[in-house]
Amino acid sequence: MTRRLWLAPAGAAFGAASALRARLYARGTLRRQTLGGPVISIGNLAVGGRGKTPLVAHIAALVRDSGRRVAILSRGYGGTAPEAPLLVSDGQAMLATADVAGDEPVMMARALPGVVVAVAKRRADAGRMVESRIGRCVFVLDDGFQHLALARNLDIVAVDADDLSGRPMPEGILRERPAALARADLVLISARNGSPLPAGLDPARTLRWHRRSVGFYSPGGQPRPMPPRAFVIAGIAAPERLLADLSALRCRVVGQALYRDHHRFSAAELEDAARAARAAGADAVVTTDKDAVRMSWTAAPPLVVHRIEAVLEDEGRLREIVLRAAGRA
Repeated sequence: MTRRLWLAPAGAAFGAASALRARLYARGTLRRQTLGGPVISIGNLAVGGRGKTPLVAHIAALVRDSGRRVAILSRGYGGTAPEAPLLVSDGQAMLATADVAGDEPVMMARALPGVVVAVAKRRADAGRMVESRIGRCVFVLDDGFQHLALARNLDIVAVDADDLSGRPMPEGILRERPAALARADLVLISARNGSPLPAGLDPARTLRWHRRSVGFYSPGGQPRPMPPRAFVIAGIAAPERLLADLSALRCRVVGQALYRDHHRFSAAELEDAARAARAAGADAVVTTDKDAVRMSWTAAPPLVVHRIEAVLEDEGRLREIVLRAAGRA
């Protein structure tokens, strides 16, 4: 990313303010709220596009599969829910739509049977609502690294190598200075297994991870073959990753309609995409799980969802760290 030097003073001020806020919470000047169950936070340094959501799903599934009750707490960005906490799923049934709850909470609720999902601007409120209605849980805090008002038992941060030399907003795309990684318990860097760690990362608390395609599915979850010719429609932070995934699978992209993250697709936009896909000779229109929950697709060619999962370099170590935190009172 090209540096916007004219915004350097504003970026320096933003970074200093973020660091001061973190110190005030660390010293107890600003008080943290607590929940009855352990809290595991997964967050970013950068604004979007770091693969945090598949990591949240991976960690929530890991806790669930250990036999513990788990609840994901999300901000519900892009939804229209009021500030009061909203239960998206009780682990058995969907109780809210993406328009109300936001796309990522609904996507995770659909993908993770048995996992409770709740949203609120103040995540502690969502956690207390879950505890009152469902009981004690292990809480997975989605996008929680900067949500310092809620105490946590484990702080996990997902980064790309570029983040380590990045700049705070608005000069760059970081929410905090890279030095903020010092307060993380575990750093997950997007890198292939065995690749050298960037300078400045502590090997003792860093794990590599990467994305892996798990195939193509109908919006309802039925497996579908990979389309030889695909038209891509997406409203995500890093659409280039979806395009790279398809290229690696040798799925030919014959057209695309890309929008901003969390874009609300109108009926006219979906009709335009279907028309462009037909004109390009596409066998299917490919999107992501996150986008599919914001679409009502009835046109031809059919809509298929490309799914990915998080693959950890050392799954056993991650499991040990996460379940140790999940067992804390």
